[in-house]
Amino acid sequence: MAGLQLVPALLGLVRFQHTVFALPFAFAGALLAKMAVPAAERLFWILIAMVGARSLAMALNRLIDAPIDALNPRTAGREIPAGRLTPRQVIVFCVVSLAVLLVAVSQLPEITWVLWPIPVAAFVIYPYTKRFTWACHLFLGFTIGLAPVGGWIAVTGSLDWGGVLLGLAVATWIAGFDVIYALLDIDFDRGHRVHSIPARFGPHRALLISRGLHTLTVALLVAAGLASGAGALYLIGVGVVAAILMYEHLIARPDDQASLQAAFGSANMLVSVVFFAAVVVEVTLS
Repeated sequence: MAGLQLVPALLGLVRFQHTVFALPFAFAGALLAKMAVPAAERLFWILIAMVGARSLAMALNRLIDAPIDALNPRTAGREIPAGRLTPRQVIVFCVVSLAVLLVAVSQLPEITWVLWPIPVAAFVIYPYTKRFTWACHLFLGFTIGLAPVGGWIAVTGSLDWGGVLLGLAVATWIAGFDVIYALLDIDFDRGHRVHSIPARFGPHRALLISRGLHTLTVALLVAAGLASGAGALYLIGVGVVAAILMYEHLIARPDDQASLQAAFGSANMLVSVVFFAAVVVEVTLS
């Protein structure tokens, strides 16, 4: 594949536009850690680490799931099953992404160098969880929930309750909307022994579980803010996030793929952006 064709294929592989799900929360963790804006150099290396980590995570997920994706009509057009990228090319991309992550980590507090194998291990394990447990959504949440924890540690060199609570909030948020996303494949999953909450419990119970997870998300965001010393501006932002999540569940209907796509995509991107904006306003104006 020519170089000009390879770049868009790689961007499609890692779903670059979905970076908005994790990156703002990583930066939010960095800001809330000391209720201040870190030095520009520190933010730069957090950004590079996140780009490397997310690229590695998505590439590994697509590589490991390629046989399943090839069987599913909804995902058969992805880069590896469709032949726009070969497994060897994706493996090389994984190695490069890992190298980027390690270079960035080497410029951050020493503890980040000790801890980097944890998220990388999670990136490898997560794609396999859907092969044996409906709790795969929770493991995905844990994996992405490491982003704000990493941002926190990158600033302070340690972790306290504020960072833990923020990480748990992101974990329940991600798990909740991944359950909604899995409704798109409920029939395929049941027919091919792919495990998910919708496939195990049915669409209506799955939506109830998703609502419960997102209720917990809001509570954890409030707790994280209080533990970090955030004030009214932060809490107002969390209130807006809660309203967006309520809207997400109002529009999500198991029998309407368009509503599920909107709930999964647009609503959750807005959650991430609104929350990060609230953190920035709180930190800069308080």
